[in-house]
Amino acid sequence: MSEITFDDFLKVDIRVGRIVAAEPYPEARKPAFKLRIDFGPEIGEKRSSAQITRHYDVETLPGRMVMAVVNFPPRQIGRFMSEVLVLGVPDAEGEVVLLCPDQDVPLGGRMH
Repeated sequence: MSEITFDDFLKVDIRVGRIVAAEPYPEARKPAFKLRIDFGPEIGEKRSSAQITRHYDVETLPGRMVMAVVNFPPRQIGRFMSEVLVLGVPDAEGEVVLLCPDQDVPLGGRMH
């Protein structure tokens, strides 16, 4: 992997948000959920498609805090416009585990 500068890192705006709604996305090519995430008053509510169906379900996702890239351009995922990229890491089988703060923090806080 190539090195980047600190200025390159600062270009990626990663913020904490709280999932306010989750629903199945059966039209997606790979199993996914549609999420609505609140990033606080500065950024507001954004939508995301996330392939996190292995470890999570739509009933328990609302209220969960997540980390997401908020300054990528929106991306069309099938018929759904995804506005942010929710971040996760693969488990031993390659399934996504969400990245999230381990304490309650203000919504919209920027990762640094």
